[in-house]
Amino acid sequence: MRPTVHDIAAAAGVSLATVDRVLNQRPGVRHVTREKVETAIRELGYVRDVAAANLAKGRTYPLVFILPASDNSFMHGLNAEIRQAVLRSSAERTDIRTIEVPAFDPAALVSVLEGLAREKPCGIALVATDAPDVRAAVDRLVRERFPIVTLVSDLTGSLRHHYAGVDNIAAGRTAARLLGRFLGPRKGEIAVLAGSMLVRDHRERLEGFSAVMAEEFPDLAILPVLEGRDDPEVAHMLVADALSRNAGIVGVYSLGAGNRGLIRALKEKAVDRVLTVIAHELTAHTRAALIDNTIDAILNQDAGHEVRSAIRVLKAKADGLAVIEAQERIRLDIFLKDNLP
Repeated sequence: MRPTVHDIAAAAGVSLATVDRVLNQRPGVRHVTREKVETAIRELGYVRDVAAANLAKGRTYPLVFILPASDNSFMHGLNAEIRQAVLRSSAERTDIRTIEVPAFDPAALVSVLEGLAREKPCGIALVATDAPDVRAAVDRLVRERFPIVTLVSDLTGSLRHHYAGVDNIAAGRTAARLLGRFLGPRKGEIAVLAGSMLVRDHRERLEGFSAVMAEEFPDLAILPVLEGRDDPEVAHMLVADALSRNAGIVGVYSLGAGNRGLIRALKEKAVDRVLTVIAHELTAHTRAALIDNTIDAILNQDAGHEVRSAIRVLKAKADGLAVIEAQERIRLDIFLKDNLP
Protein backbone atom coordinates (compact mmCIF):
# COMPACT_ATOMS: atom_id res chain seq x y z
CA MET A 1 0.00 0.00 0.00
CA ARG A 2 1.08 3.56 -0.68
CA PRO A 3 1.94 5.53 2.47
CA THR A 4 -0.54 8.23 3.47
CA VAL A 5 -0.41 11.48 5.41
CA HIS A 6 -1.69 9.50 8.40
CA ASP A 7 1.41 7.27 8.18
CA ILE A 8 3.64 10.35 8.04
CA ALA A 9 1.95 11.87 11.08
CA ALA A 10 2.34 8.62 13.05
CA ALA A 11 5.99 8.16 12.07
CA ALA A 12 6.92 11.77 12.90
CA GLY A 13 4.75 11.93 16.03
CA VAL A 14 2.92 15.05 14.88
CA SER A 15 -0.62 16.04 14.00
CA LEU A 16 -2.18 15.82 10.53
CA ALA A 17 -2.39 19.64 10.51
CA THR A 18 1.40 19.83 10.95
CA VAL A 19 1.98 17.38 8.10
CA ASP A 20 -0.31 19.48 5.90
CA ARG A 21 1.65 22.65 6.73
CA VAL A 22 4.94 20.99 5.80
CA LEU A 23 3.59 19.48 2.54
CA ASN A 24 2.18 22.85 1.49
CA GLN A 25 5.24 24.79 2.71
CA ARG A 26 3.21 26.97 5.03
CA PRO A 27 4.69 28.74 8.09
CA GLY A 28 3.98 27.90 11.71
CA VAL A 29 6.15 24.78 12.02
CA ARG A 30 9.33 24.68 14.09
CA HIS A 31 12.49 23.75 12.27
CA VAL A 32 13.04 20.56 14.27
CA THR A 33 9.44 19.45 13.68
CA ARG A 34 9.69 20.17 9.96
CA GLU A 35 12.82 17.99 9.80
CA LYS A 36 10.98 15.11 11.54
CA VAL A 37 8.15 15.28 8.99
CA GLU A 38 10.53 15.49 6.02
CA THR A 39 12.52 12.52 7.35
CA ALA A 40 9.33 10.47 7.69
CA ILE A 41 8.34 11.41 4.11
CA ARG A 42 11.70 10.19 2.76
CA GLU A 43 11.79 6.99 4.80
CA LEU A 44 8.20 6.03 3.93
CA GLY A 45 8.69 6.83 0.25
CA TYR A 46 5.64 9.07 0.27
CA VAL A 47 4.77 10.56 -3.16
CA ARG A 48 2.29 13.37 -3.04
CA ASP A 49 -0.74 13.25 -5.36
CA VAL A 50 -0.57 16.86 -6.52
CA ALA A 51 -3.64 16.56 -8.74
CA ALA A 52 -5.76 15.28 -5.85
CA ALA A 53 -4.42 17.98 -3.55
CA ASN A 54 -5.28 20.68 -6.08
CA LEU A 55 -8.74 19.21 -6.53
CA ALA A 56 -9.28 19.29 -2.77
CA LYS A 57 -8.16 22.92 -2.65
CA GLY A 58 -10.34 23.81 -5.64
CA ARG A 59 -7.38 25.13 -7.62
CA THR A 60 -8.12 26.62 -11.05
CA TYR A 61 -5.53 26.85 -13.83
CA PRO A 62 -5.66 30.09 -15.87
CA LEU A 63 -4.33 29.20 -19.35
CA VAL A 64 -3.81 31.33 -22.46
CA PHE A 65 -3.80 30.18 -26.10
CA ILE A 66 -2.19 32.54 -28.64
CA LEU A 67 -3.33 31.92 -32.21
CA PRO A 68 -2.76 33.71 -35.53
CA ALA A 69 -5.71 35.76 -36.76
CA SER A 70 -6.25 34.68 -40.34
CA ASP A 71 -8.88 33.35 -42.72
CA ASN A 72 -7.50 29.85 -42.24
CA SER A 73 -9.87 26.89 -41.98
CA PHE A 74 -7.50 24.85 -39.84
CA MET A 75 -7.04 27.72 -37.37
CA HIS A 76 -10.82 28.13 -37.26
CA GLY A 77 -10.98 24.44 -36.34
CA LEU A 78 -8.30 24.89 -33.69
CA ASN A 79 -10.29 27.79 -32.25
CA ALA A 80 -13.40 25.60 -32.17
CA GLU A 81 -11.51 22.93 -30.20
CA ILE A 82 -10.38 25.54 -27.69
CA ARG A 83 -14.01 26.64 -27.29
CA GLN A 84 -14.89 23.01 -26.56
CA ALA A 85 -12.17 22.98 -23.91
CA VAL A 86 -13.71 26.12 -22.39
CA LEU A 87 -17.00 24.24 -22.08
CA ARG A 88 -15.11 21.56 -20.09
CA SER A 89 -13.49 24.14 -17.84
CA SER A 90 -15.47 23.38 -14.70
CA ALA A 91 -14.61 19.67 -14.89
CA GLU A 92 -10.95 20.28 -15.80
CA ARG A 93 -10.55 23.24 -13.40
CA THR A 94 -9.24 25.52 -16.15
CA ASP A 95 -9.87 29.16 -17.02
CA ILE A 96 -8.98 29.40 -20.71
CA ARG A 97 -8.85 32.44 -22.93
CA THR A 98 -7.64 32.96 -26.49
CA ILE A 99 -5.61 35.88 -27.84
CA GLU A 100 -5.32 36.37 -31.59
CA VAL A 101 -2.33 38.11 -33.18
CA PRO A 102 -1.70 38.98 -36.84
CA ALA A 103 -0.38 35.94 -38.70
CA PHE A 104 3.38 35.78 -39.38
CA ASP A 105 4.02 38.92 -37.28
CA PRO A 106 6.84 38.26 -34.76
CA ALA A 107 6.64 41.73 -33.19
CA ALA A 108 2.93 41.35 -32.42
CA LEU A 109 3.52 37.93 -30.87
CA VAL A 110 6.38 39.25 -28.72
CA SER A 111 4.19 42.13 -27.50
CA VAL A 112 1.48 39.70 -26.35
CA LEU A 113 4.02 37.45 -24.61
CA GLU A 114 5.50 40.41 -22.76
CA GLY A 115 2.03 41.46 -21.60
CA LEU A 116 1.30 37.96 -20.29
CA ALA A 117 4.45 38.09 -18.17
CA ARG A 118 2.70 40.73 -16.09
CA GLU A 119 -0.57 38.76 -15.88
CA LYS A 120 1.10 35.53 -14.69
CA PRO A 121 -1.15 32.77 -16.10
CA CYS A 122 -0.42 29.15 -15.14
CA GLY A 123 0.58 28.33 -18.71
CA ILE A 124 0.76 29.60 -22.29
CA ALA A 125 0.24 27.70 -25.55
CA LEU A 126 1.16 29.47 -28.78
CA VAL A 127 1.35 28.86 -32.51
CA ALA A 128 4.93 30.03 -32.90
CA THR A 129 6.39 32.30 -35.52
CA ASP A 130 10.02 31.18 -35.72
CA ALA A 131 11.97 34.40 -35.18
CA PRO A 132 14.83 35.32 -32.81
CA ASP A 133 12.73 37.88 -30.91
CA VAL A 134 9.96 35.34 -30.33
CA ARG A 135 12.47 32.74 -29.16
CA ALA A 136 14.01 35.26 -26.74
CA ALA A 137 10.59 36.23 -25.36
CA VAL A 138 9.66 32.57 -24.79
CA ASP A 139 13.00 31.90 -23.10
CA ARG A 140 12.48 34.85 -20.74
CA LEU A 141 9.07 33.52 -19.72
CA VAL A 142 10.41 30.00 -19.13
CA ARG A 143 13.21 31.40 -16.96
CA GLU A 144 10.52 33.22 -14.99
CA ARG A 145 8.84 29.80 -14.45
CA PHE A 146 5.99 30.10 -16.95
CA PRO A 147 5.07 26.74 -18.56
CA ILE A 148 5.15 27.17 -22.36
CA VAL A 149 3.82 24.79 -25.04
CA THR A 150 4.21 25.43 -28.77
CA LEU A 151 1.18 24.37 -30.78
CA VAL A 152 1.13 23.17 -34.44
CA SER A 153 4.37 25.01 -35.30
CA ASP A 154 7.40 24.54 -33.05
CA LEU A 155 10.13 26.90 -31.84
CA THR A 156 13.15 24.62 -31.94
CA GLY A 157 16.13 25.88 -29.99
CA SER A 158 13.98 27.69 -27.44
CA LEU A 159 13.43 26.65 -23.82
CA ARG A 160 9.73 25.85 -24.42
CA HIS A 161 8.59 22.83 -22.39
CA HIS A 162 6.70 20.85 -25.02
CA TYR A 163 5.55 20.83 -28.64
CA ALA A 164 1.98 19.68 -29.42
CA GLY A 165 1.99 18.88 -33.11
CA VAL A 166 3.00 16.39 -35.77
CA ASP A 167 6.53 15.63 -36.95
CA ASN A 168 6.56 18.06 -39.85
CA ILE A 169 9.68 16.71 -41.56
CA ALA A 170 8.03 13.27 -41.61
CA ALA A 171 4.85 14.90 -42.94
CA GLY A 172 6.76 16.49 -45.83
CA ARG A 173 8.52 13.21 -46.61
CA THR A 174 5.17 11.40 -46.59
CA ALA A 175 3.69 13.95 -48.99
CA ALA A 176 6.62 13.52 -51.38
CA ARG A 177 6.35 9.74 -51.37
CA LEU A 178 2.62 9.87 -52.03
CA LEU A 179 2.97 12.42 -54.82
CA GLY A 180 5.86 10.57 -56.46
CA ARG A 181 4.10 7.21 -56.37
CA PHE A 182 0.82 8.66 -57.61
CA LEU A 183 2.61 10.28 -60.57
CA GLY A 184 4.48 7.08 -61.44
CA PRO A 185 6.67 7.47 -64.57
CA ARG A 186 5.44 10.98 -65.39
CA LYS A 187 8.06 13.71 -65.60
CA GLY A 188 7.52 17.39 -64.95
CA GLU A 189 7.40 20.12 -62.35
CA ILE A 190 5.88 20.33 -58.90
CA ALA A 191 4.30 23.55 -57.59
CA VAL A 192 4.57 24.04 -53.83
CA LEU A 193 2.16 26.33 -51.98
CA ALA A 194 3.15 27.45 -48.46
CA GLY A 195 1.84 30.01 -46.02
CA SER A 196 5.14 31.57 -45.01
CA MET A 197 8.69 30.39 -44.56
CA LEU A 198 8.64 32.34 -41.27
CA VAL A 199 6.95 29.39 -39.55
CA ARG A 200 8.96 26.30 -38.77
CA ASP A 201 6.26 23.76 -39.63
CA HIS A 202 6.17 25.00 -43.23
CA ARG A 203 9.97 25.03 -43.52
CA GLU A 204 10.26 21.53 -42.06
CA ARG A 205 7.56 20.14 -44.36
CA LEU A 206 9.40 21.62 -47.34
CA GLU A 207 12.70 20.17 -46.07
CA GLY A 208 11.27 16.67 -45.79
CA PHE A 209 9.44 16.96 -49.12
CA SER A 210 12.50 18.20 -51.01
CA ALA A 211 14.75 15.50 -49.58
CA VAL A 212 12.55 12.60 -50.72
CA MET A 213 11.86 14.14 -54.13
CA ALA A 214 15.60 14.58 -54.75
CA GLU A 215 16.47 11.09 -53.51
CA GLU A 216 13.70 9.06 -55.12
CA PHE A 217 11.94 11.10 -57.81
CA PRO A 218 14.66 13.06 -59.65
CA ASP A 219 12.47 13.45 -62.76
CA LEU A 220 10.12 15.72 -60.81
CA ALA A 221 11.51 19.24 -60.36
CA ILE A 222 10.29 21.45 -57.49
CA LEU A 223 9.47 25.02 -58.53
CA PRO A 224 10.18 28.02 -56.24
CA VAL A 225 7.78 28.08 -53.28
CA LEU A 226 4.62 30.16 -53.58
CA GLU A 227 3.96 31.94 -50.26
CA GLY A 228 0.24 32.58 -49.97
CA ARG A 229 0.31 33.71 -46.31
CA ASP A 230 -2.60 31.32 -45.66
CA ASP A 231 -4.87 33.76 -47.51
CA PRO A 232 -7.29 32.05 -49.94
CA GLU A 233 -7.32 35.00 -52.34
CA VAL A 234 -3.54 35.27 -52.48
CA ALA A 235 -3.24 31.48 -52.83
CA HIS A 236 -5.73 31.50 -55.71
CA MET A 237 -3.83 34.22 -57.54
CA LEU A 238 -0.42 32.56 -57.08
CA VAL A 239 -1.54 29.06 -58.08
CA ALA A 240 -3.59 30.24 -61.06
CA ASP A 241 -0.63 32.29 -62.30
CA ALA A 242 1.81 29.39 -61.81
CA LEU A 243 -0.44 26.98 -63.73
CA SER A 244 -0.85 29.50 -66.56
CA ARG A 245 2.89 30.14 -66.86
CA ASN A 246 4.15 26.55 -66.45
CA ALA A 247 2.68 23.97 -68.78
CA GLY A 248 5.03 21.38 -67.30
CA ILE A 249 3.40 21.32 -63.84
CA VAL A 250 2.12 17.80 -63.14
CA GLY A 251 1.67 17.98 -59.37
CA VAL A 252 0.94 20.37 -56.51
CA TYR A 253 1.90 20.13 -52.83
CA SER A 254 0.03 22.51 -50.53
CA LEU A 255 1.97 22.39 -47.28
CA GLY A 256 0.08 25.11 -45.42
CA ALA A 257 -3.39 26.64 -45.49
CA GLY A 258 -5.09 28.75 -48.16
CA ASN A 259 -6.57 25.58 -49.63
CA ARG A 260 -9.85 27.25 -50.60
CA GLY A 261 -7.94 29.43 -53.05
CA LEU A 262 -5.92 26.46 -54.25
CA ILE A 263 -9.06 24.43 -54.92
CA ARG A 264 -10.64 27.27 -56.89
CA ALA A 265 -7.53 27.61 -59.06
CA LEU A 266 -7.40 23.85 -59.65
CA LYS A 267 -11.04 23.71 -60.69
CA GLU A 268 -10.50 26.57 -63.15
CA LYS A 269 -7.63 24.65 -64.79
CA ALA A 270 -9.26 21.21 -64.63
CA VAL A 271 -10.06 21.21 -68.36
CA ASP A 272 -6.43 21.94 -69.29
CA ARG A 273 -4.57 19.06 -67.62
CA VAL A 274 -4.63 16.30 -65.02
CA LEU A 275 -2.78 17.25 -61.83
CA THR A 276 -1.90 15.17 -58.78
CA VAL A 277 -2.46 17.18 -55.60
CA ILE A 278 -1.45 16.55 -51.98
CA ALA A 279 -2.60 18.99 -49.29
CA HIS A 280 -2.68 19.37 -45.52
CA GLU A 281 -5.56 19.46 -43.02
CA LEU A 282 -8.99 17.91 -43.40
CA THR A 283 -11.58 20.71 -43.49
CA ALA A 284 -15.00 20.99 -45.09
CA HIS A 285 -13.36 22.39 -48.24
CA THR A 286 -10.58 19.80 -48.57
CA ARG A 287 -13.04 17.01 -47.79
CA ALA A 288 -15.25 18.10 -50.71
CA ALA A 289 -12.17 18.39 -52.94
CA LEU A 290 -11.14 14.83 -52.04
CA ILE A 291 -14.59 13.52 -52.88
CA ASP A 292 -14.71 15.23 -56.29
CA ASN A 293 -11.08 14.21 -57.12
CA THR A 294 -9.68 17.75 -57.14
CA ILE A 295 -7.27 16.67 -54.37
CA ASP A 296 -5.78 13.16 -54.23
CA ALA A 297 -4.71 12.89 -50.56
CA ILE A 298 -4.87 14.91 -47.34
CA LEU A 299 -2.35 14.79 -44.49
CA ASN A 300 -4.13 15.69 -41.27
CA GLN A 301 -3.34 16.49 -37.65
CA ASP A 302 -5.98 16.22 -34.94
CA ALA A 303 -6.54 19.75 -33.64
CA GLY A 304 -8.61 18.45 -30.72
CA HIS A 305 -5.80 16.15 -29.59
CA GLU A 306 -3.33 19.04 -29.83
CA VAL A 307 -5.48 21.31 -27.65
CA ARG A 308 -6.13 18.57 -25.07
CA SER A 309 -2.44 17.70 -25.04
CA ALA A 310 -1.41 21.33 -24.51
CA ILE A 311 -3.80 21.64 -21.56
CA ARG A 312 -2.57 18.41 -19.94
CA VAL A 313 1.07 19.41 -20.33
CA LEU A 314 0.57 22.97 -19.04
CA LYS A 315 -1.28 21.70 -15.95
CA ALA A 316 1.39 19.07 -15.32
CA LYS A 317 4.20 21.62 -15.64
CA ALA A 318 2.37 24.04 -13.35
CA ASP A 319 2.24 21.26 -10.74
CA GLY A 320 5.82 20.10 -11.31
CA LEU A 321 4.67 16.71 -12.59
CA ALA A 322 6.15 14.55 -15.35
CA VAL A 323 4.59 14.46 -18.83
CA ILE A 324 3.60 11.09 -20.31
CA GLU A 325 5.25 11.44 -23.71
CA ALA A 326 3.40 8.54 -25.39
CA GLN A 327 0.04 10.08 -24.46
CA GLU A 328 1.02 13.43 -25.99
CA ARG A 329 2.35 12.15 -29.33
CA ILE A 330 0.28 13.64 -32.18
CA ARG A 331 -0.48 11.23 -35.01
CA LEU A 332 -0.26 12.11 -38.71
CA ASP A 333 -3.34 10.81 -40.56
CA ILE A 334 -3.50 10.15 -44.30
CA PHE A 335 -6.95 10.48 -45.89
CA LEU A 336 -8.06 9.47 -49.36
CA LYS A 337 -11.65 9.74 -50.56
CA ASP A 338 -12.08 6.07 -49.61
CA ASN A 339 -11.29 6.35 -45.88
CA LEU A 340 -12.77 9.71 -44.88
CA PRO A 341 -14.04 9.72 -41.28
